[in-house]
Amino acid sequence: MTRLLAVLALVAPLAFAAEEAVRLDAAPIDPRDVASLQAGARSFVNYCLNCHSAGMMRYHKLQDLGISEQQVKDNLLFTADKIGELMNVSMTRKDAKEWFGTAPPDLSVVARARGPDWLYTYMRSFYRDPESATGWNNMVYERVAMPHVLWTLSGQQVQVERKFRTREQAEAVGRQQKNAWKVDVLTPEQAGGDGERYILKTIRTDTTGSLSQVDYDVFVRDLVNF
Repeated sequence: MTRLLAVLALVAPLAFAAEEAVRLDAAPIDPRDVASLQAGARSFVNYCLNCHSAGMMRYHKLQDLGISEQQVKDNLLFTADKIGELMNVSMTRKDAKEWFGTAPPDLSVVARARGPDWLYTYMRSFYRDPESATGWNNMVYERVAMPHVLWTLSGQQVQVERKFRTREQAEAVGRQQKNAWKVDVLTPEQAGGDGERYILKTIRTDTTGSLSQVDYDVFVRDLVNF
């Protein structure tokens, strides 16, 4: 089963002398887990297909997951009239460019380029950013254009920064985090006289959503698995 979840992201010029990649979490997926694949398919259609198409996949392929043709027609066939049609997006490219500045990509092949660990971490790493156009940002891909459409499920997170004198100190604290984290390095000029050049960036929950963190992680796992 091709993994279909991917994201649209835009990045601005780096503000730090060296900005490193986020330490990715291992995605606990299992392509043999039919229940997980079915749950991911339902979530994809209900939450993602309004903006992101999967133009290389047809609705009837959902039957490979043990979903009957009638179940597909009754519960999942939202953007087409026939089960043999492609899973195309319901939003027009014109509307997408007007709302987001660019059209979200087709997800049939983009997901493969990122990999499951990247996707799993990304969908769990949105945080509130009052300076962004959408009010959201993401630890995995800064200056993200995509708003956090699942925030009612996950709750709202905020970014937290801590300064350290050495990389070892920053990474030791980072490895204790349950969510995404990374260490950015300031130049000596940016750090000033205190010598604290290593900034550990993490996120923490500010307000809870309808799902617990454990349940939201399962939700994202199923999406990535699909």
